[in-house]
Amino acid sequence: MISVSRLAIAIGLAGLLPFIFGALAVFVWPQYGATLVSYFYLYSAGILAFMAGVYWPIALQLEDRCYPLSPISTLVISQCFFVAAGLGLLLPVTGQMLVYPLAFLGLYLVDIRWMNLYWPDWYRKLRLVLTLVAVVCQLVVAGWLVS
Repeated sequence: MISVSRLAIAIGLAGLLPFIFGALAVFVWPQYGATLVSYFYLYSAGILAFMAGVYWPIALQLEDRCYPLSPISTLVISQCFFVAAGLGLLLPVTGQMLVYPLAFLGLYLVDIRWMNLYWPDWYRKLRLVLTLVAVVCQLVVAGWLVS
């Protein structure tokens, strides 16, 4: 039987493949750049919305406690990232290249600052790796777009 941590690590790392593929694909197939970039940002929005949803189970378990965040604050934070993911898709590409890397960094900062007590050590390490790779891929695509 596989442990939850190993499965989460495997799924998390596999989730980086579309980011990495997207960042490389714009250089390999520049003639399809517009389509590849739109898929890249669509995937970015999906992952950002998914990650924002992680806060809901925490909020539901907090009940009336308020440390370090109240359940209401936790749900509002979740919705802010969810809305950023969706509204980011409505922006022109120049807006998307700003919104998504900043949102992924913001999500990580929330995890480290306010959600740190809820995550096991292995998850915090995994989130750092996932965030760094996702943001680097965001920056690579943005660099391709402005070049």
